[in-house]
Amino acid sequence: MTATRPLSFSWAVTTDKGLRRTSNEDSHCERADVGLFVVADGMGGHVAGEVASREAVDAIQAFINDTANADKNRTWPFPFDPSISLEANRLKAAFRLANRKIASAIADSSDLRGMATTASALLAGTASACVAHVGDSRIYRLRNGTLDQLTHDHSWVEEQVRAGTMSASAARQHPWRNVVTRALSGGDDPEVDVTEVEPKSGDRYLLCSDGLFSVVTDTQITEILGDKGKSLQDICSTLIDAANAGGGPDNITALVLEVDAP
Repeated sequence: MTATRPLSFSWAVTTDKGLRRTSNEDSHCERADVGLFVVADGMGGHVAGEVASREAVDAIQAFINDTANADKNRTWPFPFDPSISLEANRLKAAFRLANRKIASAIADSSDLRGMATTASALLAGTASACVAHVGDSRIYRLRNGTLDQLTHDHSWVEEQVRAGTMSASAARQHPWRNVVTRALSGGDDPEVDVTEVEPKSGDRYLLCSDGLFSVVTDTQITEILGDKGKSLQDICSTLIDAANAGGGPDNITALVLEVDAP
């Protein structure tokens, strides 16, 4: 089978423990060769959270790598869903396998009991892409100066915002703002949200943990992400600086992608 080349992206990433944490439980992955980019935010305390996010990222990366030249006729570990793209099926399967890897790690060590992680990923095909997520790590797209949030948080406060019982500004300050309603935790196969996207030359995508958007507004993100005078690495650093200027209450990861001209 002839290998196909995924869409081309330029990328940069920066991660920081923030100002109030003693360790960094975020993990990330950049595999431009297979079109995969991932950010995961571990939960469960020092060590356990780090293990959960790293186990998830490693499992997602391994499955996407192993299926780089697969088609819908291969034998899948889960039933193939013909209503969504090949990339979406691969990501959903990868997330579910990550959940099972976390379950195995917990079974092997009682010290890891209760650990979990969020995860958001973008997987590019040859002409289109898919984003998938579980939890409250986010993916944004900036196109022609307009910022769109491509994921919807699986969190208690976000459910209240969507129901109209809480404002977005109140959600930022609510004491339950870090309570997620869905995560990779080693339990039953998770429901993975997938969204098909059609990247265009010049689009910028931001994958980030909640340590960023919990204190940096959409207006700030739009301004920083859209700065054409800075390198992608400088943009990542500026986003981290903005989060720390807002109090740095949590670990912060910013992964920025730009779709290259064909």
